[in-house]
Amino acid sequence: MGEILQRLVVQSTLELDRALVEAEAVNPSPQTPTFAQTPTFAQTPTQVLGTGTKLSLNGRILPLAWKQWQVGGVIRTGISDVGVQQLFGLELLSTRNWTRQPIQWFSNPLSTPLVLVAHHRDAYRYLDITEFAQQMGWQFQAQGDTLALTSAPARLDSIREEAHLWGFRIILDLDRPTPWHVSRSPSEGVIILDAIANPSLIEQFTPLEPVEDEEDEGDGEDEEVEGDEKDNEALDNQPTIQVETNQTKTTIGVSIPDGLQLHVFSLPNPNRLVIELRPDAMVEKDILWAPGIWWRQRTVTLGDTRFPVVWLEVDPKNPQVNLKPIWSNPTTQVGTAPLIKTAQLWNAAAAINGGFFNRNNQLPLGAIRRDGYWYSGPILNRGAIAWTDQHQFKFGRLSLQETLITANGERFPILFLNSGYVQAGISRYTPAWGVTYTPLTDNEVIWVVQNNQITAQLPGGVAGEESFVIPVNGYLLTNRGHDPSAIAKSLTIGTTVQIEQKTLPIEFNNYPHILGAGPLLLQNRQIVLDAKAENFSNAFAQQSAIRSAIGITANGTLIIAAMHNRVGGRGPNLTETAQLMQQLGAVDALNLDGGSSTGLYLGGHLLDRSPHTAARVHNGLGLFRPYK
Repeated sequence: MGEILQRLVVQSTLELDRALVEAEAVNPSPQTPTFAQTPTFAQTPTQVLGTGTKLSLNGRILPLAWKQWQVGGVIRTGISDVGVQQLFGLELLSTRNWTRQPIQWFSNPLSTPLVLVAHHRDAYRYLDITEFAQQMGWQFQAQGDTLALTSAPARLDSIREEAHLWGFRIILDLDRPTPWHVSRSPSEGVIILDAIANPSLIEQFTPLEPVEDEEDEGDGEDEEVEGDEKDNEALDNQPTIQVETNQTKTTIGVSIPDGLQLHVFSLPNPNRLVIELRPDAMVEKDILWAPGIWWRQRTVTLGDTRFPVVWLEVDPKNPQVNLKPIWSNPTTQVGTAPLIKTAQLWNAAAAINGGFFNRNNQLPLGAIRRDGYWYSGPILNRGAIAWTDQHQFKFGRLSLQETLITANGERFPILFLNSGYVQAGISRYTPAWGVTYTPLTDNEVIWVVQNNQITAQLPGGVAGEESFVIPVNGYLLTNRGHDPSAIAKSLTIGTTVQIEQKTLPIEFNNYPHILGAGPLLLQNRQIVLDAKAENFSNAFAQQSAIRSAIGITANGTLIIAAMHNRVGGRGPNLTETAQLMQQLGAVDALNLDGGSSTGLYLGGHLLDRSPHTAARVHNGLGLFRPYK
């Protein structure tokens, strides 16, 4: 009874509406994967035979971390857990034991779930699917970085559509369980099954060629067109289905009406894939993914509004958890990349997108400090999070004050350090920026400083045309916009200079790691949102959008969250973002870059969205675990 109640809690947002489908799933089927007990075998692989990041599923290449090892003469296969869910369709259920992962896959959701053994290696959590694959008749063969999986495709016999008060349900009848995965955007979902469709289905769900409107004349034309538009409005609210098939797979395209979300799950007896389009499709999860790391997701209520939220709760005091800023290219601050690629490049187990950047020149617009080095300085007194390796955290608005002091005591303010933000005055670029600096505006004047001495003065020329080497034992100064003659008289070749630097507030200087974004949302449990004080535009301040945020609870637990469109509407505004972080338990919180930049990464994949809908980003926050 306890297991049934636990499963009902996990499925609480969907269970009532699935009752009609689940009523058929009473008796076990010989084709349903069931195990009486959890398989017993060595948890940690001692003799690794192969590892890689690609899976060939009946010839279709998918990004999926895998590992094979040998125990007692038996070759065992592990696949990353988030990848198993997203690319095979196995639903990961809530668990408080990171070494045991219950799953649901073409099985009765009210029965005792199958439990797979899990273990961590590198930045992934692998599920041992050896017995599971054997029962399914799957065959594995390692081919370098790729694990080839072959299986007999299922047969897709029929597609049934149902309209409900809450939305729509599409049921795919299959002759056996088969892998499937979903790619989605706000307006369309694509489900790919390892199944062959009945030819009649292809005809039934092949879209008709559009018919061009005939030109009519007369007074009745406007009336006819108006009626057609009304008919089209009604059709637009209905999902359309397209089916394509080949020898090994079938692709189902489903349009998603406005205000609805896509959720896909499987059921047994008979084997079915169920596609639901409903206002609220979030499935709750509470998974202890690793010691000190919880993966949680649920719909959070603010007044009469509900938001789907996916977040990680991280115990920074756990010795197996380490937090660092990351960016798209470790050798330079120039460039962007998908968050998945950046996290994998740095070997991060988890990550969230970070601060702002210029999409055109791909340069950072905010604070990035790692291990005491400023890779990008703060701008505009914007919000930031800072932390030490001893698990001390600080949230606040941050500025960096730098002054260039000559041997004669002359002082020149440096406005920005290693930044893509452009303003008239002096900026400074160190080796942390990269090997070279390319002028961002026309006619900059550049001074080369080596060993605290001016060694050259160079014309910057046309913006973007020529790059200047940043000395490893110094830095470059560049003057934009202002008449350089007065500065040039003081910064002659051979002049000795030094840098005076301090953070405002001064306490930030004690923190070796800093990531800036903004606006600041919470401090000491209070909403302190002030977008204007952080020089954000009114349009940004009023916008409702998908959001990323980070916060900390009273007991020191970090909350790293992605918040998506409210049920039936757009994402949260900044005030709602602050309130959602309060609901999750944060006492201090910071807004990160959002919209298409939002992405929450764990174990090789994005948790909160399809990677096809996520933009390339410059930087992020990486969570690291010790490698084994």
